[in-house]
Amino acid sequence: MSELIKLLRKGNKSAMMAAIVNTIISIIKGIAFALTGNVAMFAETMHSLGDAANQFFVFIGSALSKKAPTKRFPNGFGRLVNLVLLGAVLVVGIMAFETIKEGYHHILHPTKSSGFILNIAVLGISVLLEMFVLFKAMKEILHDVGMNIAEVNVFTQSFVHLKKAKPATKLVFMEDLVATGGGVLALIAVFISRFTPFHQAEGIASILIGLMMFFVVGRVFLDNAAGALGEADKEMEIKIGAIVMQDVQVRDIRTLMVMKEGEELHVELKVEIDPSLTVAEADDIKDRLENRILQEKGVTDVIIEFDEDDGIPDWAPSDLQLQKE
Repeated sequence: MSELIKLLRKGNKSAMMAAIVNTIISIIKGIAFALTGNVAMFAETMHSLGDAANQFFVFIGSALSKKAPTKRFPNGFGRLVNLVLLGAVLVVGIMAFETIKEGYHHILHPTKSSGFILNIAVLGISVLLEMFVLFKAMKEILHDVGMNIAEVNVFTQSFVHLKKAKPATKLVFMEDLVATGGGVLALIAVFISRFTPFHQAEGIASILIGLMMFFVVGRVFLDNAAGALGEADKEMEIKIGAIVMQDVQVRDIRTLMVMKEGEELHVELKVEIDPSLTVAEADDIKDRLENRILQEKGVTDVIIEFDEDDGIPDWAPSDLQLQKE
């Protein structure tokens, strides 16, 4: 139990905050839907409920992925967060389907909902809360990539560096971005339905919100399917390759692979050195390279092998290496 508590403390903070906020929002929206029968409110209730469940699973997965390697799982549990996220998208997918189905039925059989003031108040508060969580996720993205939040525009830079964020942070960002947009859509639909005879607007908004949810499902599934299979970090490979080639006793890099293990990076490296070096000298090179590479953000494991210099250059320490791959 004590180990579990320690692991939970290492879970993704943005995911936990988002799960709590979305649980509160989904309860408020659910009560509003029960009182008014507004189909756009139903869509938003399902959306927030799905997000809350999803983000809670993400928090658990990100925490358990920090568990130390065991004899049975010597490579650790880094990819567990990817597997949890793959399961979590099923929840959002089901909620999205129900949202679209309800919206379609409302378009075929439009009805005027009641409780205009209540709907506007609930949706308005929900959008503000979602924006708060979204801003926190933006800051977490910049923290993941090691940027100083005080020195940059958080809004623009979070979009620029989204791909480099941790899987859990990326999911929270995408879900709350869609949730904020969905809340605004629902507000517009409520206004149109209230002041015009076009009551189908709520059904259309519900379908659009469901489609936005499916977009998140698709993106998260593709990203985490790659992570679960084992995805190479090409950008980090180039960076580490440049670091290794700066060592005066390294002649060349035969192979270099940086694998994403959930939120961690594992490095496997084979370098070419002068065959006349002693074992002690080679060991010093190994220690020096390991210490330097482990200073890079996210790197938790480094395996280094040596080979004699064959005089043929294999490593291109530039963006050309990406094209070569």
